[in-house]
Amino acid sequence: MTNRKPNQIPRQPMPAQPPEERRHNFDEVAQGYTIEMAIDEAMRCLQCRNPRCVDGCPVQVRIPEFIKALRDGDMWEAVEMLKDKNSLPAICGRVCPQESQCEAECIVGLRGEPVAIGRLERFVADWEQQQGVREPEAAPKREERVAVIGSGPASLTAAGDLAKMGYRVEILEALHEPGGVLVYGIPEFRLPKAVVAAEINYLEKLGVEIRYNVVIGKLYTLSELQEKYDAVFLGTGAGLPIMMNIPGENLNGVYSANELLTRVNLMKAFRFPEWDTPVRVGSKVAVVGAGNVAMDAARSSLRLGADEVHIVYRRSRDEVPARHEEVEHAEEEGIIFDFLTNPIEVLGDENGTVSGLRCIRMELGEPDESGRRRPIPIKGSEFEMEMDTVIMALGTRPNPLVFSDAEGLERSRRGTVVADTDTGRTTLERVWAGGDIVTGSATVISAMGAGRVAANDIDAYLREEEQPWDTERAAASA
Repeated sequence: MTNRKPNQIPRQPMPAQPPEERRHNFDEVAQGYTIEMAIDEAMRCLQCRNPRCVDGCPVQVRIPEFIKALRDGDMWEAVEMLKDKNSLPAICGRVCPQESQCEAECIVGLRGEPVAIGRLERFVADWEQQQGVREPEAAPKREERVAVIGSGPASLTAAGDLAKMGYRVEILEALHEPGGVLVYGIPEFRLPKAVVAAEINYLEKLGVEIRYNVVIGKLYTLSELQEKYDAVFLGTGAGLPIMMNIPGENLNGVYSANELLTRVNLMKAFRFPEWDTPVRVGSKVAVVGAGNVAMDAARSSLRLGADEVHIVYRRSRDEVPARHEEVEHAEEEGIIFDFLTNPIEVLGDENGTVSGLRCIRMELGEPDESGRRRPIPIKGSEFEMEMDTVIMALGTRPNPLVFSDAEGLERSRRGTVVADTDTGRTTLERVWAGGDIVTGSATVISAMGAGRVAANDIDAYLREEEQPWDTERAAASA
């Protein structure tokens, strides 16, 4: 163990595949800390009396405790402290935006770089997987049955918490594999599917039952689920892509990022011909948007064989919503960024296939409702880009199929479910909701926080049935 003071230890860099190698494979980019690096990084933690980092975490992970245990070499204690509040630490350690949450509140960061909390979380979670996850203690079983719709991060968290409380939990998943956006949306090079499978296996050991190919709105409606279960949690996410509605969007060679990533990740298109699920990506690809999903689509296109990949974004670099690390990795791999550029038409050839993208230059005006400066078209600045694939990564909204026969379930103008932020209760009695189906596209950890809030309120409601269901309070959260 080092004898250096915390302020004398630099933040430990994350080992990674070299860009010239990783742009040709789907192996994980970030390689993880060694034990020596992890202990050095843990030594940087000041063990504050009032740890602000915990306040910055949507699920209130016991950050100082797990870091102290790691620093002291008590790894099983570190695991216990970490998983006390977080059932999916190996996932969160890889994909959560710690830089804007727990690490943003780190006291060490006031005079330098914050403690790499996310990287330490990943290290502890991976160590546990390597050692073999210990069997969880079974909770005394209760009679009440809870249906959890979907198996993304909000649902997995709610299901795991409720199982720990002893409830009989069934996850109803529309696809043939669990994990939701963790499986179909995030590429292997950022989140290996074996990591997701291991985390879900732990939940099954807690007693969570998962049923596949169950499409809510088709096989069951919400009203039918209310009759079958004592409580229902809606965590189906927001999987319906938003398009630009510009001319040429129906041409061959135009994808939504959701379609591309689902075919690459869930259907294993990146393993063609080993898996007979190919996806065509041309030599010149334009990805419209600059969020994390756009980065994933662009970097996946490069790995699928594209010679040139562009991120086309109507604002400037300062407004890019993707994580800084993802943008940095994309640039290292050769992704080209076209800022202050907005598509106005997808161009096609005589065969109805994409041949280019007509764009217009933009300039930034006053801030809009999002707080970012509003992009304004510059008259007469139109130009064309030669492209043979266009991928729209503009965000998503909930699939309306879920809401079949759901009279009384209030939704916002964006199509998201209206739910009380303090409880997860919707305007439909005994139905809770959380994650992207309520907020729209957001982070994994915020969805997990919503799942935890709902699980706690479901428990409180089922133990005290006389609690009134306040639909007006839920509606006020819209």
